[in-house]
Amino acid sequence: MRVGVLTGGGDCPGLNAVLRAVVRKGERFHGDEIIGFLDAWDGVRERRTMPLNVDFMRGTLPRGGTVLGTRRGSPFDHPDGVGQVHETFADLGLDALIVIGGNGSLSVAHRLATEESLPIVGVPKTIDNDIVGTDMTFGFHTAVEIATEAIDRLHTTAESHDRVMVVEVMGRHSGWIAAYAGIAGGASVVLIPEIPFDIDKVCAHLNRRHDKGRYASIVVVAEGAEPIPGTLDVDEKVYDKFGHVRLGGIADVIAREVGERTGFETRVVLLGHVQRGGTPTAFDRVLSTRFGVAAIDLVHEGGWGQMVVLRGTDIVPAPMEQAVGRTKPLDMRLYHDVAEVFFA
Repeated sequence: MRVGVLTGGGDCPGLNAVLRAVVRKGERFHGDEIIGFLDAWDGVRERRTMPLNVDFMRGTLPRGGTVLGTRRGSPFDHPDGVGQVHETFADLGLDALIVIGGNGSLSVAHRLATEESLPIVGVPKTIDNDIVGTDMTFGFHTAVEIATEAIDRLHTTAESHDRVMVVEVMGRHSGWIAAYAGIAGGASVVLIPEIPFDIDKVCAHLNRRHDKGRYASIVVVAEGAEPIPGTLDVDEKVYDKFGHVRLGGIADVIAREVGERTGFETRVVLLGHVQRGGTPTAFDRVLSTRFGVAAIDLVHEGGWGQMVVLRGTDIVPAPMEQAVGRTKPLDMRLYHDVAEVFFA
């Protein structure tokens, strides 16, 4: 078979490991020819490709980012975008396309598979771990590891100067990274998008710690966290051309308020895109490899309109429809039953 593959949306540790696994299983076991599309759906529309084979993918397992390049966007955003996708399938003689991406990329893949009857399978990808249908996405563990290491380092400088360190991590709609990194890093407070926060309670908690002689504190906040409406002035939301709200900066607001209300010296650390970059952890390399192998096998099973997901310890197929227009919130049991035990 001639199988195309693309990586869409934001970059993520483990993308190259997925590609490597697709190529290895496809070429060596199924006898497939794998064609990589550059820059996500733009590469499909514009027919910009590169051949992917076992020799080319050697050494890419620990490499971050994606050798194919990636960006946001959809063929449905262009006047003849869907027609161009059909032409690419026909002209290149594609038998299938594997789409590795997050909610946006999988939503596009689902529409093309169902509305246009194109042979497409998906692989869920996001460091936020918020895709419905899979227990875990690759890249998440790497992001948590990076955030945890940063928090570990911040403890020592915070203790040396009796400071409150406000650490902003990624998490647009869900608090998976914030909760995991906060628990692993021994944070004093964790603020997540799922639960609007009360700045008065945050300050009261920090004051109680100070009264007990704990002068240094770490506050971990997800970029999508918001205050209880009417309790704190924040900037008006700004959206990009894809309809995504531009996030970042909530840590600055929190640090300012904590400093003014408590008198404690505060500092802000924005981890930002450092969480996306660099080499994936061993866990993410294994999960990515399992996803890639399962994806090319699903192609040969004709599982169009499905994605490969992690359920428990098994990789199984699931309808891509599950991921469309939805995000998976943090498991509140982890937050209330575990995290909050250490924030009291």
